[in-house]
Amino acid sequence: MSFGSPNNPYGQPQNPQEGYGYPQGQQYPQQGQQPGYGYPQAPGVPPQGGYGYPQQPGYAGGGAPAPRVASMGRRFGARLIDGVVFGVIYIILAVAGAAGAVGAAKDCDPNAADYSTCINNASSDFVAKFGAVIGILAIIGLLYEWLMVGLVGRTLGKMALGLHVVNAETGQKPGLGKSFIRWIIPMVGSIACGIGQLLVYLSPFWDKSGRQQGWHDKAAGTMVVQN
Repeated sequence: MSFGSPNNPYGQPQNPQEGYGYPQGQQYPQQGQQPGYGYPQAPGVPPQGGYGYPQQPGYAGGGAPAPRVASMGRRFGARLIDGVVFGVIYIILAVAGAAGAVGAAKDCDPNAADYSTCINNASSDFVAKFGAVIGILAIIGLLYEWLMVGLVGRTLGKMALGLHVVNAETGQKPGLGKSFIRWIIPMVGSIACGIGQLLVYLSPFWDKSGRQQGWHDKAAGTMVVQN
C-alpha cells in the first residue's frame, strides 16, 4: 500500500491540516494569521456594521460620524416649546394693542355729535394695531427661526430637547441660505389655512431614507439630529 507521494516518505498528507477535521482543498489561514470570529455570513447578505448592528444613515459627504437622527417626538416637543414662546409674545402684544384701542374708545364722549365717528376711529385703530401685531410676529418668527437655525443650529425649543439642525452633507451648521429655505417652505404652506404647513411638518413620517427629513429639510439639504 502506498502512503503519499515519493517526496513525502512518512505518508502524511501534503497539506498538514488535511486529515484533522479540515476538508481537502479548502483555503486555510497562513501561519501568523488569526482566523475570523463570529457567525458566518449568509450568502448574498451584505456585511453588517460593527458588532452586528446595521450602520445608521450617515451624512451624504461621509466626512463625519453617523448622526443620531432626531425622533419625531422630540421634534414635536421642540415645536411645542417654540410655540409657547411665540404665544407669550403674541399675548403681550395683543393685550398692549387692545388696551390702546379700549383707551381710545373710552375717550369718546357719548353725548358728543361725533361719537359714532370717534368709535369708528377707535375700531379702525384696533384693527390697525392688530395687523401690526401680526406683522411684528411674522418678523420675529423669521428672525427667530432663520437666524438661530442658520447661525446656531437650534432654536430655544431645540436647545431644551437636545436637537440640532445640521447640513446633511457635512454635519455642520446649516448657514443662513439653507436655514432660510427651510423656514420659507412651511410659511408658504401656511397660506392655505395652515394645511400645507402641517403637511410639511408631518412629512418626515413618509421619508424612506432613514433620516426623517421633511420636505423643507430635503429642499434645504438639512437634517435634524439629537445629542
